[in-house]
This record gives sequence, structure tokens and C-alpha cells, in this order.
Amino acid sequence: MDPKAGAIQARLQQQSSIFQKLEGDLTEVITARQRLDSQLSENEVVLKEFTLLKPHNTVYKLVGPSLVSQDQAEARGNVEKRLEFIRAEIKRVETQLKEQEEKVGKKRGEIMALQQELQALQPSGPE
Repeated sequence: MDPKAGAIQARLQQQSSIFQKLEGDLTEVITARQRLDSQLSENEVVLKEFTLLKPHNTVYKLVGPSLVSQDQAEARGNVEKRLEFIRAEIKRVETQLKEQEEKVGKKRGEIMALQQELQALQPSGPE
């Protein structure tokens, strides 16, 4: 094998390993985003349920193995704060997701360029 081709092959393997790690990181960010979407939906349903309550209805909060009564306004406020936090986390994760996608795309381009460079060095067939 041509020494130049060997060096390109080594770089290609190294870049492929980096690419696989970047894809793994991207998968983790996507999973976090999906988890936040699920939490957002659950908490929006809970907030919607508060609109159905009458002032005399009792709201319970799970504390360890026990249900403890809680003030409706306090419970609603807690859910609203949780929704605020989840939405802020979604924005943060969206930024991370965009950055990871850009890194993966850039690395994919680098790998493709190395593959083309390596192919250019390969003999084109019997002469």
C-alpha cells in the first residue's frame, strides 16, 4: 500500500471513531429531548386537570409512600413552575441538538473528503 494511502486510511479510521462518538452524543441529546417532551405533555395534562377542579376538591401530593393534601393554588403554582423549567430545558437541549447535528455533519463531510482522497490514490484497474 502506498504510504500516503496508509496515512489517509489511518486518519479515516480515527475520524470514523470520532464520528461514531459524535453520533452517540447526538443520540443522547435526542433521548433527552424526547424525555422532556414527555414530561411537558404530562405536566400540561395535569395543569389542564386543575381547570376542572372545584374549590372544595382536595389535591393530594405523593410524598414518599404517602399522599398528603396540598393547597390547590400551591399545587397549580408548582406545576406551572415545573412547566416553565421544562420549557427552558427544551430550549437548552434544542441548542445542544443543533450544535451536535452541525458537528456530525461537519465530521461526515471530513470523512467523505478522506474517502474521496483515498479513492483517488487507488489504481483504477488493470492497465
